[in-house]
Amino acid sequence: MTSSADAVIDLYQRHAATYDGLRGKLLMEGPWLARFRALLAPGATVLDIGCGTGQPIARHLGEQGHAVTGIDSAPAMIALCQKRFPEGDWQVADMRKLALGRRFGGLIAWDSFFHLTPEDQRGMFPIFAAHAAPGAALLFTSGPAHGEAIGIFEGEALYHGSLDAGEYRALLAQNGFSVVDHIVEDQSCGGHTIWLARAA
Repeated sequence: MTSSADAVIDLYQRHAATYDGLRGKLLMEGPWLARFRALLAPGATVLDIGCGTGQPIARHLGEQGHAVTGIDSAPAMIALCQKRFPEGDWQVADMRKLALGRRFGGLIAWDSFFHLTPEDQRGMFPIFAAHAAPGAALLFTSGPAHGEAIGIFEGEALYHGSLDAGEYRALLAQNGFSVVDHIVEDQSCGGHTIWLARAA
């Protein structure tokens, strides 16, 4: 299934406008973002990893007084962010190779990190750590169990991968994060499996 993983960036690049329309402005993540923000210092900077078109998450965080740096592998997504929020810091970048040389008070990888293969996901935890200031909050979504799955977006295969919960916990601990909460298939948030952690 890894060939489908390799196609994710191109899929979102070609269908960025469709994704933008489907994603909309509904903030179903609101309660989790509130918990995330409760761990942040006032005005903390936030790194949105796989920011998509910048809404609703980056928009919401900006409205709450946080300077957001958004990265996405699809240039079409970043172009929409730049048009929509010209004052923002938006960069085309592959999260697997991210090296911004800065640390942030909060990191989010919502509905993005889980498009990586399990092996690439393992490699992300040192990247999270390298961009996390002391005490930084980390919020990300994963699959509910180890494996790979193929969804459909615009009639094309859309890859998802996941580790198991025990391995995520181990990787977080190895990279200096403690788990604040973890809910599998949270029905109050569209069935997302969600992790909230904090750096030492």
